[in-house]
Amino acid sequence: MLRTVLPPLLAVVFAFATVAPATAAPQAAVVALGDSAASGEGAGDYAPGTRGEGGDWCHRSPRAYIHATRLAPVAIDLACSGADTADITSTRQYGEAAQATQLADVARRYRVKTVVLQVGANDDAALVATGVTCIRAFIDVLTPPCRQTVGPLVPQRMAATAAKVEKAVGAVRTVMRDAGYADKTWRLVLASYAAPVTERMIPLNAVQGCPYSSADAQWGRTVLFPALSDALRGVAARTGAAFLDLLRATEGREACSHQDPAQDWQRRVTVDPRALVYGGLDAVGYHLAQESFHPTAAAHAAIGGCLAAFVRSGEATGACVPGPGAGLTLRSSRV
Repeated sequence: MLRTVLPPLLAVVFAFATVAPATAAPQAAVVALGDSAASGEGAGDYAPGTRGEGGDWCHRSPRAYIHATRLAPVAIDLACSGADTADITSTRQYGEAAQATQLADVARRYRVKTVVLQVGANDDAALVATGVTCIRAFIDVLTPPCRQTVGPLVPQRMAATAAKVEKAVGAVRTVMRDAGYADKTWRLVLASYAAPVTERMIPLNAVQGCPYSSADAQWGRTVLFPALSDALRGVAARTGAAFLDLLRATEGREACSHQDPAQDWQRRVTVDPRALVYGGLDAVGYHLAQESFHPTAAAHAAIGGCLAAFVRSGEATGACVPGPGAGLTLRSSRV
């Protein structure tokens, strides 16, 4: 009896095995979380639905550095212009779920290899508000320079920012663990910010889109932005994240460093009337000039290449600095 039943049974099993579709392995992905510096603000060509439609001003650009890394077949930009650490962990920004919640979905659908987190500028560090203060001080001669009014607050602001970024890093790690990822199967990179201003400006800088004093610009480049970089470096050291310092990434190409704006890697004051087309009256005010003092598409391309080199290096820390020619060089932590 066994001899007559077993062969047909094996034949059925064999036939099923040969025709049943194999389950495709999830594609590898690299993901960006954070604020405008990561979303691609300033790079242009923003994705529909993030240009102000329905009040969503995330300004995610296909030219953002995460897409230029080519670290994986899939690059996913969850960063959103204006985000702070709460928008990573819990808050719905512009009606979107918290970025950590969105990451959880991505982690289930793809095989995430690298997560880049660039956040903190919109927390207590208050870079946008500080920039406005510097501009106001330049316009109103009765207002003290921003380096005098904001300068004394920098240490406590950066300490408060670091504490919040540390919580955001923890939230990202928790999401990945809950999605089944062992810590050693993926990499978390915490990135700092490129200083957008310089005291080495072209003449008549104010009328060419940089209405602030050289002294305040020097303070921003040499004190304010380095303080934020140091704070984020400390977070990376305490949490075990890799740290990529972008402080000097646009050095020599800051806003108003060239007569031709196309040679700058940081936007000057930029008013985009297309914001009215997509966002209507909601664009009036800040959103019209939202791109101001953000890295250009050329900067994002260079940063993306440097970021890719850093991830592949396996180093714990590194820095993107001006290199020969028009690109950036990865400076190893061992140098």
